[in-house]
Amino acid sequence: MIRKLLVTAIATATAAYTLPALAQSGQQAIEEIQVTSTTRRSEGLADINAAVSVIGERELDLISLTHYQEALNRLPGVNISRNNGQESLAAIRSPVLTGSGACGAFLVAENGIPVRSSGFCNVNEMFDAHSENAARIEVTRGPGSAFWGSNAVHGLINVVLPQPGEIGEISLEAGPRGSQRVKGSFGSDNGNFKQLLLVNGVSEEGYRDDSGVDQQKLSWLYNYTSDNGWTADGGFTLANLNQETAGYVTGFGSYADSALKDTNPNPEAFRDSMSGRVWTSLSHQYDDWQVVITPYFREVNMTFMQHFLPGKPVEDTEHRSIGVQSAAYRTLDDGAELAIGIDIESTDGVQKQFQENPTTGSFFLRNHIPQGKHYDYEVEARQLAAFINYEKDLGSGWDLSLGLRIENMDYDYDNLMIDGRTDEFGVTCRFGCRYSRPSDRSDDFDNVSPKLGLQYALNDNHNLQLRAQRGFRAPQATELYRLQNAQTVADLDSVELDSYEIGFKGAGDNWNYSATVYYMDKENEIITDSSRANLNGNHTSHRGLEFALSYDLSDTLSIQSVINLASHTYENSQLSGGIEIMDNDVDSAPSTFGNLRLNWDPTSKIHTEIELVNMGDYYTNPENTASYGGHDLLNIRTQYQHSDSLSFYLNIMNATDEDYAERADWTTFTDDRYFVGEPARAFLGVTWKYR
Repeated sequence: MIRKLLVTAIATATAAYTLPALAQSGQQAIEEIQVTSTTRRSEGLADINAAVSVIGERELDLISLTHYQEALNRLPGVNISRNNGQESLAAIRSPVLTGSGACGAFLVAENGIPVRSSGFCNVNEMFDAHSENAARIEVTRGPGSAFWGSNAVHGLINVVLPQPGEIGEISLEAGPRGSQRVKGSFGSDNGNFKQLLLVNGVSEEGYRDDSGVDQQKLSWLYNYTSDNGWTADGGFTLANLNQETAGYVTGFGSYADSALKDTNPNPEAFRDSMSGRVWTSLSHQYDDWQVVITPYFREVNMTFMQHFLPGKPVEDTEHRSIGVQSAAYRTLDDGAELAIGIDIESTDGVQKQFQENPTTGSFFLRNHIPQGKHYDYEVEARQLAAFINYEKDLGSGWDLSLGLRIENMDYDYDNLMIDGRTDEFGVTCRFGCRYSRPSDRSDDFDNVSPKLGLQYALNDNHNLQLRAQRGFRAPQATELYRLQNAQTVADLDSVELDSYEIGFKGAGDNWNYSATVYYMDKENEIITDSSRANLNGNHTSHRGLEFALSYDLSDTLSIQSVINLASHTYENSQLSGGIEIMDNDVDSAPSTFGNLRLNWDPTSKIHTEIELVNMGDYYTNPENTASYGGHDLLNIRTQYQHSDSLSFYLNIMNATDEDYAERADWTTFTDDRYFVGEPARAFLGVTWKYR
């Protein structure tokens, strides 16, 4: 029923696009939105030739997100699957990716500083960003490598924190299953020196057995303007996460089985993570050049029980990075805009894996997976890149954008254990030990990322955009050095993705829209084959249509809709489960998904949003013999402004208590398995502004 309602509502929203103007908001809204993730300096969204979407402060305030999925999934091309707690898997113009390739396909940044080094990513790294207190979140779909380098293959997520200044605000929230949250912003303005402290803390028991979460985040930001024209913007972010982890439930339709959906087959599993970043951005105008230099330091430490592996080993990872981003911007005599820059980063990483207890299960597993230490190695990674970007008004309504990045990634690996396929004492397992440790080595990767963009003003309100660009990612350290079985060397090339797009965007007095058709060809995709060897084994294609519409029906009523149509296919000949999968749909890749939102402001004090979320069906294995039927969700959000200083909100998620799976897949060992979606839940909050 909800799905039919959603389809009807989307069709209605699309038809509404043809209605006459009723208000004065659409064009103005587009012109006022600022974006920093495309050229690393603030630009108006209307002037950018990129597939970029922005969730602003007012919308984030309404969402009051407990997980960034709640915000990002309302954007075109974005599908975030929430596991439990703060864990997630991301998809931007892609299937839901897993393993090292998942995090390596997307770059996550906070105030333009990547939250992880590009060679040491994690699929859940978004929980390191302080998104709960963000001023806006920017998402660039498609390759962003020309400016950002490795890992910005399918897209970029940039969390932008508020500007320092005079503010005093605190929010308290309560929800089901012991959920409690406190959030605050505390700032001051002392003329040429401004500062801001952001805090967020959440605790919840979880909707499944033994799946509780405790998380704390702290950010301090400052802005200083000197008398001689220097400007300094910087600060730090600290994040701590302690989480019990719930895995899959297995069996067809088990996500709707009342006896199974709340259970946790791995109550002993956990994830503990601590991260921190410190940065300062120095800006100064030298004659015709604006120069921006941003040194930074980051540290990440994480301990994770790999409950999905036999023996359930514990993984300890840590890395420390120091780097500098530098860029110079100039308006040339002919009006063209030029940007040049150099990025440098050095990272020291450590990877350990230890299994405390003997392996249980079959005779083979017990004699194949040894107890004790499996891996212990260090990696020094150095990243050096130079980029240039040129933008020019060609006249007659045409604008040109050219970009190029040249990047080198160098790894120096040092194995701290006995080389080879043995236990930690050098004893060979009966069937050969599963974990293989390569000898000390160095690896080097060079990549070039060009981009070309053309924009044509069809009229004062509508633009045509053409884009061609390349994204890339160097292999991750784990793909190179965390080997298994007989593999002693992972001879890997960088993953490359060529993207071609045609986009339209425009706005009127009370509406705005964007539509993008894309085709992406991805080569050298890194997989783990049936013998557990890491290799460049996949060639995939990705094509789709993204459509977003916002329309003001009246002064008090507006609608927003997002429609995504996509096709993701295997392009190379290969067998999976004895079946040729060339031309098959990539698993975990829905062909349709989207949402529709109705916003109603009956008075100046009340704001209400009704959100319909649609997830289409998709195959759950490469053979395309198993599938998940999709789902529809209803969310309701209401804000009440009692006074200038006091407001209340109520968010009801999954209001119809739909049984659904956040993610579904299929394996030969378990058949169907699911991350169970959360049931109906309501969160009540109050916000007090005291200055």
